[in-house]
Amino acid sequence: MKVKLLAHTPQPEKVIAMAAKLCYSPVGVDEIEENLSDESIEKFLNVLINMGHESPLEHVTFTFGIEGISRSCSHQIVRHRIASFSQQSQRYVKLDQFEYIIPPQIEKIEEAKEIFIQSMKKDQEDYDKLVDILFEKHYKKLIEEGKNEKEAKSQGEKIAIEDARYVFPNACETKMVFTINTRSLYNFFDHRCCERAQWEIRGLATQMLKEVKAVAPILFKNCGPKCVKGPCPEGKMSCGEIVSIREKFKNL
Repeated sequence: MKVKLLAHTPQPEKVIAMAAKLCYSPVGVDEIEENLSDESIEKFLNVLINMGHESPLEHVTFTFGIEGISRSCSHQIVRHRIASFSQQSQRYVKLDQFEYIIPPQIEKIEEAKEIFIQSMKKDQEDYDKLVDILFEKHYKKLIEEGKNEKEAKSQGEKIAIEDARYVFPNACETKMVFTINTRSLYNFFDHRCCERAQWEIRGLATQMLKEVKAVAPILFKNCGPKCVKGPCPEGKMSCGEIVSIREKFKNL
């Protein structure tokens, strides 16, 4: 898995502090940056965080490049709807040798790993066969309809891989560009850094948090699962490791 912070709103903590200042001070936009020292920016951010006044956080966005995740993981990511996503297309990208993610618990057991890998190989073989069969059919049809050889090959392959991709599993590796505002990112970390989250997206969320902490440490100092800043909300389903979890995210 690889996570890279590709871009973010310049001076993210200052932008949010300016928005907060406008809410709570009798200033206009021309004076909004006056006297905004590092100390006053931190003060504004702490007030917002402590009050739970999160709407100013929406003025700042972060864009991540993500690769080496499974389709299973990407399906969970896109459930966070207040965000923007661009994902590698299996309709337009022919996967001559698809990459896949092996779950750690399968990786640990040699017999299980062997079954899993054989299943992936079979998926690739079936995909290749389907592409060939479908391409031949569509190519002939397009030639009969008057397309030239180049057009028929290009269009025939696209139509073929569009249907052949259905044979690929959730383990299939994918890549994404993912843009999200800070308020939604707080919610993402609340749910996806939790030990009860699925292992892959939990690892992704933790790496993302590490990336944004490097550029906005005050803004994200209390982020992580909900138990980092309060009691565990999971009740009987709690992991029971609140002390070690808090220490982990404090030192992230």
